[in-house]
Amino acid sequence: MATKENGSLTPFPSLGDLSPQQFLRDYWQKKPCLIRDALPGFEPPLDGDDLAGLACEEMAESRLVTGNHLDQNWQLHHGPFDEEMFGELPETNWTLLVQDVEKHYPPLQDLLKRFEFLPSWRFDDLMLSYAVTGGSVGPHVDQYDVFLYQAQGSRLWQIAEQFDPALLEDCALNVLKEFEPGKEWILKPGDMLYLPPNIAHHGIALEEGMTCSIGMRAPSAADLFLSLGETLVSQVEGGVRYSDPDLQASERPGEIDSLAIERIQNLLSDSLQDPAAFREFLGAFITRFRLAHEPVSHDPGLDAAELFEKLQTGSRLSRNPWTRLAWIETSDGTLLFAAGSALSCSISIAQEICANTEPELFSSALDKRDLSAVVALVNGGHLVLYSEKDSQLV
Repeated sequence: MATKENGSLTPFPSLGDLSPQQFLRDYWQKKPCLIRDALPGFEPPLDGDDLAGLACEEMAESRLVTGNHLDQNWQLHHGPFDEEMFGELPETNWTLLVQDVEKHYPPLQDLLKRFEFLPSWRFDDLMLSYAVTGGSVGPHVDQYDVFLYQAQGSRLWQIAEQFDPALLEDCALNVLKEFEPGKEWILKPGDMLYLPPNIAHHGIALEEGMTCSIGMRAPSAADLFLSLGETLVSQVEGGVRYSDPDLQASERPGEIDSLAIERIQNLLSDSLQDPAAFREFLGAFITRFRLAHEPVSHDPGLDAAELFEKLQTGSRLSRNPWTRLAWIETSDGTLLFAAGSALSCSISIAQEICANTEPELFSSALDKRDLSAVVALVNGGHLVLYSEKDSQLV
């Protein structure tokens, strides 16, 4: 993490010579940033064969893209794949992509810790892209921030800040029909390119290699309103209804007059005015948004005494990698959100659980509220018990 030396902030270990403050001020959601030797000492624990094996699993979200920009012959295939298929692929012009790799292989979550200067709730997933020479997914545009770290091999990245948004017709991929790069760089192992939203980009593998894409969550207003509507519908009779006790006699049939429009705007606005209700909605929404798999509850459920006994006899707690966590401070404590569920606890417990993949929750005495929250997290499958001796789930 960034530290102070002689009164100034030193660079963060994923930003080269930039401090987090400089990066956020000059680049974040403003312009691309190329960082050479961004993650010194990082070696990806997975190779192409490992990724291909993961792409064969039912739980993995994987895609295979073949084709190239010159011929515009893009083909998209969805996993899971048969292992034999990989032996039949050509030597050039294909890319294998697997989402949520840090959840399938939790040690990769250490890579995300290199970006702790950003709010953790903004992280979406770590996608690994393995490509042979010429492999690409075509020029395209993302609606979210992304860090593109070159882990193996070399890749040419071309970008355009001004571009025609028209997409290639009859193509399963959102490939731009026309693309004229304004800048380009060759990234080698250790290099990283940050791209804010709405920058057209095209990556082309110059040799066999792997790219780590660290994507950031960016819910749209439509996402938020849709979820808010579902929340209101779940309430008794859908929440407060439109009313017009000051209604005047209508003089023009069919008109929605200005007073009616104002009342409806106020109705929608009032739905957002309860701070406590909105905080709970937002925390639940953020920790459910784009959640690929739901955590499985612990069966049978444990009570506090049973959980404490297991932890005293060698079991440990590990965060379920599929659970998204976030917390919001309130006037009377903290709300910890786990995959949409809200639990009341202390700030210290919320921070411990969110910061560490193996939280130490019984190193000091827990009060009744915190103990209840931990038990609920275990029984909900958000914290997983395992035996430290043989690494087996308990």
